[in-house]
Amino acid sequence: MDDYWVWGSSVIKGDDGVYHMYASRWPKFLPFHPGWMTSSEIVHATSNTPEGPYVFKDVALGARGAQFWDGRSCHNPKIIKYKDTYILYYMGSTHPFENVSEQNVAQFTLTSKWCISARWGKRIGMAISKNPNGPWERYDAPILDVKPDSFYSFLTSNPSPLLRDDGAVVLLFKGRNYKEDGISNSDMSIGVATAPSFKGPYTVVGDQPLFSTEHLGEIEDPHIWKDINGIHLVAKDQRGKITGVAGDGLLAHSKDGIQWEVDPNPKAYTKLVKWDTGKTIKQGQLERPFVLVENNVPTHIFFATMDGPGGFNKGTNTWNMVIPLSQK
Repeated sequence: MDDYWVWGSSVIKGDDGVYHMYASRWPKFLPFHPGWMTSSEIVHATSNTPEGPYVFKDVALGARGAQFWDGRSCHNPKIIKYKDTYILYYMGSTHPFENVSEQNVAQFTLTSKWCISARWGKRIGMAISKNPNGPWERYDAPILDVKPDSFYSFLTSNPSPLLRDDGAVVLLFKGRNYKEDGISNSDMSIGVATAPSFKGPYTVVGDQPLFSTEHLGEIEDPHIWKDINGIHLVAKDQRGKITGVAGDGLLAHSKDGIQWEVDPNPKAYTKLVKWDTGKTIKQGQLERPFVLVENNVPTHIFFATMDGPGGFNKGTNTWNMVIPLSQK
């Protein structure tokens, strides 16, 4: 989108037969990172086919005032449906300062007042609607808050829900905790919460994360889905401890969404993408994997991607891409 960074999509086929995409965007006058932290909104686009192109329709979740927990930024959307209700999970945050503008953007860094406050305030929330076109009813409190002296004492973010047939939910999430100095925060951990229905309450399972620097390895952007072969997870291997290459994708499997085993051949994808032009290009970033499942079969994988040599501060353009999956 002109004048915006675009990132991280989630797609569902509506009752209208149309494919509805929900994605993040924020103004391009801000640096890509950490611009999303203070100024992201979730937009809605549609297509008649999974491959797109997706056409912008409206802002699904935008700014709504510093007084709300998600009043400044909404990010990382994941869409599911239960019976007649569409459920949009996301990460939200706020801060009590003036908006970042082109006039004061030179002061905007990860250690600026805006980002210190907004990062500390990151929480997981939810919005619901009877129609994929909205309007969306947003909850006035997060569904998954932080807990003192836990692996998620600093923030919760990056939700990935799995809806069971009985309506119960398994929710993977990213957490960070405070280090002993009480000022800085840890590397990323992935935990799991459960709820008897999408309405909650959401309860974190256990005291230890599923993935962390100490256990299996640090991962980010987990996406969980169910198909005819069971429950699966695809995620970004942050440091390459599991796949051998930092930034490549890993695959894991589970019987219940709570206990996980990394695949014996864990590499799910690399940054090398073969385009429909025949060219193979190494993407600068390849993140936020999302698997579309239709009729109990995974059909497409979506990514957020960036050009450039690699590194969030080195790209000039971002977009959401889709790759059809082989049905062999």
